[in-house]
This record gives sequence, structure tokens and C-alpha cells, in this order.
Amino acid sequence: MREDITLLYVDDEPINIMLFEVNFKKYYRVITAVSGNDGLSKLKSDPEISILISDMKMPGMNGIEFIRLAKQDFHSLHCMILTGFDVTDDITIALEEKLICKYLSKPFDLKQIMEAITEAVSQ
Repeated sequence: MREDITLLYVDDEPINIMLFEVNFKKYYRVITAVSGNDGLSKLKSDPEISILISDMKMPGMNGIEFIRLAKQDFHSLHCMILTGFDVTDDITIALEEKLICKYLSKPFDLKQIMEAITEAVSQ
């Protein structure tokens, strides 16, 4: 387990949170949140979080809106979007602006996400 990597996974679907935790907690320290606001609270309470993976479509604020807010206070976060939908204009712009470093698709691929995390922390 890479205890030096703490990641925050944000998704409004409990089943997705459960699947993510089950698959990744043996490799990383995993914190989860059920909304953008919950995610912002978790970021404020845990300075060890270095990776942020967020669902795109959530009630209240979408993943890009959440990441924009998070990056205002936490500049060094490595952020990724994990979604079951195609790349949107918002995601394309976020990639171009380097707001997010990766677009990942659901159902998630364990190896692809682990490679993205390794790549992000090695930069």
C-alpha cells in the first residue's frame, strides 16, 4: 500500500463509492465524499490529500465546478474526472487549462486509474 498517497473520491452514487473503496483501499489511503460541498469539507480537514478524482454529473455542482473551487485553495492537487459520459466541452476545456490532468471513464479500469495516479504524483 502506498500510504504516502491519499486520494479523495467524490461521487453522489453510494454504489460507486463502495466499488471505488473496495478496489483502491489496498493501494492508497482513500477518503470519499458524496458531493462537491462534502468534498471541499474533506479537503479542508485533511491536508494529506494529493489526488482528487471526481464524478462529473452530480447534483448541486458538477465535477468540473467542484474541481475549480477546490483548486482555488488547494493549488497542488492532481485532479481527474471519472465519468460514465463522453467528453464534454467542459471536460475538454478543463484538460486544455490543465485544471484536470486526466479524463477517466466508467466503468473504471483499475490499472488505468493506478497508472494515472502514478503519473500524476511523479510530476
